[in-house]
Amino acid sequence: MVLADLGRQITDALKSMSNATIIDEEVLNALLKEICAALLNSDVNVKLVSQLRKNIKSIIDFEEMAAGLNKRRIIRDAVFNELCKLVDPGVAPWKPQKGKQNVIMFVGLQGSGKTTTCTKLAYHYQRKGWKACLVCADTFRAGAFDQLKQNATKARIPFYGSYTQSDPVVIAADGVEKFKQEKFEIIIVDTSGRHKQEDSLFEEMLQVSNAVEPDSVVFVMDASIGQACEGQARAFKDQVDVGSVIITKLDGHAKGGGALSAVAATQSPVIFIGTGEHIDDLEAFQTRPFISKLLGMGDIKGLMDKVSELNLEDNKELVEKLKHGQFTLRDMYEQFLNIQKLGPFGQIMQMLPGFGNGELGKAGEQESAARLKKCMTIMDSMSSDELDSSLGAKLFKKQESRIFRVARGAGVQPMEVELLLQQYNKFSQMVKKMGGIKNLFKGNGDKVNPQQMQKLNMSMAKMMDPRVLQQMGGMGGLQDMMKQFQQGGGSLADMMGGAGMAPPEGRKGKGKRR
Repeated sequence: MVLADLGRQITDALKSMSNATIIDEEVLNALLKEICAALLNSDVNVKLVSQLRKNIKSIIDFEEMAAGLNKRRIIRDAVFNELCKLVDPGVAPWKPQKGKQNVIMFVGLQGSGKTTTCTKLAYHYQRKGWKACLVCADTFRAGAFDQLKQNATKARIPFYGSYTQSDPVVIAADGVEKFKQEKFEIIIVDTSGRHKQEDSLFEEMLQVSNAVEPDSVVFVMDASIGQACEGQARAFKDQVDVGSVIITKLDGHAKGGGALSAVAATQSPVIFIGTGEHIDDLEAFQTRPFISKLLGMGDIKGLMDKVSELNLEDNKELVEKLKHGQFTLRDMYEQFLNIQKLGPFGQIMQMLPGFGNGELGKAGEQESAARLKKCMTIMDSMSSDELDSSLGAKLFKKQESRIFRVARGAGVQPMEVELLLQQYNKFSQMVKKMGGIKNLFKGNGDKVNPQQMQKLNMSMAKMMDPRVLQQMGGMGGLQDMMKQFQQGGGSLADMMGGAGMAPPEGRKGKGKRR
């Protein structure tokens, strides 16, 4: 993603500091030099970088620092907090009100991704139960209405526009009035892209704003245009009251620091970030989790929030099966379904510690998603008896003809079916180890006994790819992640759901043949 290089450089600088024998002024200056150079190389405004350096220097005073304090941690915390301040203007973002007609007007430069982002935002609210719609007031760009119409139709979102009316002010006013009468809660108005030197278009933007009286003006910012972004953002802020910012194209390879500078220029909070071209490639922005992912520290809380959105009820039957070390192929199939529901694979990986800097890569993300889909296709070719059998992979080993039948049905080689069964065996072994650890569960509940959790962590570490374990920070990183899962999810069912391992209610037992 954009800023991945910046995250890696800052992380490397912090690691170099941690390796130093003595933490003193010289080490701090070397660290700040590397961090400032990384920020400047990423197109962050030089004034912001200078201020960040001054703030950190003012916080870290070695002469006043009491003996015995962890200097490394204090410096890391200071760097983290100052990076958060770069993208956090300290202003609470506007939030729509239920039962009210909320008008949102989009503004920005040409080619920044406004029209696509309009549909993404409407789809985001629609999924959350809001009655959302779109109004196309972009008459300047040829094909703008066609693009919005195509996107909205695909997402099943009501829209309004005109091929004959050339006045965007009239279109915007008519569209907003129409949807207000139909009691729509989220009305998103897409406007023409414009540049700060185009006075006539800026005047038109002001007229549209006066006509529809938006509750919020969203500035769509292209992460790839560099430091010019700050001047453009300031010009928009001077003309209309920009209430919030959406940063787009964060899946590219541009430096992206200009977008951080523009947030400071508008003094408006970032509410979403665009991470791809698909309709669900829109993430709600939160400052501390964003910086945490940028530095490869993950965002377990965000992952748990995604899990909670699936509305998975505590599955007592699953917990009972785990207590007795039972895990069927159907259980694994249901967990694959849950992983898909969590969202784009790349976003999920960034939430895991050690994978936040784009270490997996776009190709790796696509390969992993394709592999998951192939596994599900293979399991679709299995019968209900095979999916629900307590024998699991042993059933196929006893009757190898089953492997060939499933391979033919899924259109794959028998070897790929065997690889899937090997993966199932790893899952099953871990579940059996959980069931074999005495007193893993406290009493009769589903809470994990922390005194026995160490044994489970050791077992998991042995079964993991050494490269993945190293990426997560070794055994200590794995333990930290499991602790965060426990704190974020509370119960074992939540924790396993966060790891893509808890089947939803109503999908248990035998069903129709897949």
